[in-house]
Amino acid sequence: MKINSAYKYRIYPTAEQEVLLAKHFGCVRFIWNYFLNERKNHYLNNKEEIEAKRIKGALNYFDNAKHLTLLKQDEKYNWLKEVNSQSLQSCLKNLDSAYKMFFRKTHKFPRFKNKFDKQSFTIPQNLKLEDNKLFIPKFSNYIKIKVHRKFEGEFVVATISKNNLNQYFVSIITEKEITIPSQVDGNIGIDLGIKDFATLSNGKKIKNPKILKRNLKKIKFLQRQLSKAKKTSNSRNKRKLKLAKYHQKIANIRNDFLHKITNSISNENQIVVLEDLAVRNMMKNHKLAQAISDVSWYQFKRQLDYKCKWKGRSLIVIDRFFPSSKLCSCCKAIKQDLTLDIREWTCDSCDTIHDRDINASINILNQGLKIADGIAVKSEGSCLQ
Repeated sequence: MKINSAYKYRIYPTAEQEVLLAKHFGCVRFIWNYFLNERKNHYLNNKEEIEAKRIKGALNYFDNAKHLTLLKQDEKYNWLKEVNSQSLQSCLKNLDSAYKMFFRKTHKFPRFKNKFDKQSFTIPQNLKLEDNKLFIPKFSNYIKIKVHRKFEGEFVVATISKNNLNQYFVSIITEKEITIPSQVDGNIGIDLGIKDFATLSNGKKIKNPKILKRNLKKIKFLQRQLSKAKKTSNSRNKRKLKLAKYHQKIANIRNDFLHKITNSISNENQIVVLEDLAVRNMMKNHKLAQAISDVSWYQFKRQLDYKCKWKGRSLIVIDRFFPSSKLCSCCKAIKQDLTLDIREWTCDSCDTIHDRDINASINILNQGLKIADGIAVKSEGSCLQ
């Protein structure tokens, strides 16, 4: 099985190389904003014709590429020649892809970029990595890189990026062949929550680390210190950097937690069943919004999705309207008056005592197995009398 895999390394450019990297970031950002504005104005001026032809009348990558060639010949934009031309063309391809996805109603309209966001540019080819030395086009000398692990497979594309901490990274995407591991016997249903991050159908509960909540006091202190600093002062820049470092630390802890959990689940189970959650709607509840964003359900599902594919596992997502909490996993009776504050309840039909979350995870697994093979299979969960 062939997959695309990303390897991210820290790079350490010199002061001179940082200037050239800044030029690449700036030129790519300019090209994105310039041609996004051109496409937007072209659409507004020719809306009826474009909608009648279903996007065929809109500007495409080739139109933008021709315009870019003319733009670089203009003395006013002569500075565009100082950077790698293929990075500018990759920017146009990304813009074309984003624009098409908007019209297909799979993504939002592309945003204009600014210099305070994360900066990046793409290198589609001619990248070399040798003995902790990174060679990229337009750079006369190599950039120092920390290779903590060797990348495997054929080079596809690379992205140079800079974060808010003024740290530089290169992400190398490769295509490689992997061997799918042998099947395992375990199947698991997962009920995601806030008090417990996940409740598994085998009765195990994974505690919510509440990473943001545990560090919220420190963040508020750093934010107060930042707000007191005079604008444009060195003190403000230092405090801003300190706050960014703390946010990065929290993100790293959360990411580490999610990778360990998703690895464990995908290694031990052949079929993994989740419930489709309307996270965007749930975030509208201002009392729970911070707690929901802290658990990062979307990232958990995303990691579980690609890891299951790599390992030959099946990830099944059941409908969000399935009554997993109200349905008795023993007799299939539904308890209509079950409110959110009730964490343990007794079935009126069979007198079974249920832990709300464990019962929900068992029902999620049973429903997922029905979807997988069309028949009801006995779950790993047990009923408590």
